[in-house]
Amino acid sequence: MKTDLRTRYLGLELPHPLVVGASPLCDHLDRVREMEDHGVAALVMHSLFEEQILQEQLAADTFVHGHEETFAEATSYFPGGADFALTAENYLGQIEKIRARVSFPVIASLNGRTPSGWVDYARDMEGVGADALELNLYFQPTPEERPADAIEKEAVDIVRSVCARVGIPVAVKLSPYFSSLPHFVRRLEEAGAAGVVLFNRFYQPDIDIEEWRTQPHLQLSESAELLLRLRWLAILHGRYELDLACSGGVHTGEDAVKALMSGAACVQMVSSVLRHGVGHVATVLTALDEWMAAHEYGSLAELVGSMSYANTPNPEAVERANYVRLLTDAQVQDRFGPVAW
Repeated sequence: MKTDLRTRYLGLELPHPLVVGASPLCDHLDRVREMEDHGVAALVMHSLFEEQILQEQLAADTFVHGHEETFAEATSYFPGGADFALTAENYLGQIEKIRARVSFPVIASLNGRTPSGWVDYARDMEGVGADALELNLYFQPTPEERPADAIEKEAVDIVRSVCARVGIPVAVKLSPYFSSLPHFVRRLEEAGAAGVVLFNRFYQPDIDIEEWRTQPHLQLSESAELLLRLRWLAILHGRYELDLACSGGVHTGEDAVKALMSGAACVQMVSSVLRHGVGHVATVLTALDEWMAAHEYGSLAELVGSMSYANTPNPEAVERANYVRLLTDAQVQDRFGPVAW
């Protein structure tokens, strides 16, 4: 490579910013080894779910104590143990196996929604060799009596509880659905988070109109989804000590350049890898390297955040001006007619 592509994420020194994000690929050791062969900088494991851990704990308790208590009703809606590629115990074992096979950092992942005993698994993940932890928070605020500040407090409490249990850095994978994302990120940093990942892609269920039931629906990302990430990366960059990672919509070298310009310290690739194979990471890395050399960037540090709001004298004015320009642009009106959004 002609340029210095080294970056630092969650205290980890990476040779370049391209990371394989959470996916089923981590369940297969041959795929993980292939990642190293193609120069992947780091790997994020797919999540171990709070419900999965509690379900196994309840099952063990039921086996020991007979039928003194039954499962909570909600567990009947959750997949059974056979539906998971890795049980909670095997998940820890998989981290150990991966750490023995490859030299790049391995970031474990926990997915939960309540501040309970399941967070002790964070310490177990550290114990088997995870270099960092990605905390994947999932909240579905359907009860109308739950105010937004209560939901945010619960999330912050979870992050604080996890960070108190481990010595490895913790990143929080967020959704964009917070009323004041910059304020919430500040609260996460104060709770101990070392990074945030923008953004989680919640898979929306579809409806089978013949069978009258909901059904899972998996749709891989496209480059168009990157736009939302770029906006928030640019807004958040430079405000905090924590690191920013981009997840969702990075498929090409151009996509990676945009994410890094906006302020990402690293870029997580999933959908493009599932589509094109692990070797696609090397393709994107080559494109990134060539673009930086052609535009005379000597290091990644010169690129990261160069288009963020922190490097704009009056970001609010720029944002407002772009909004007004788009809605009054003559070319837009010629193509679509008067815009009345």
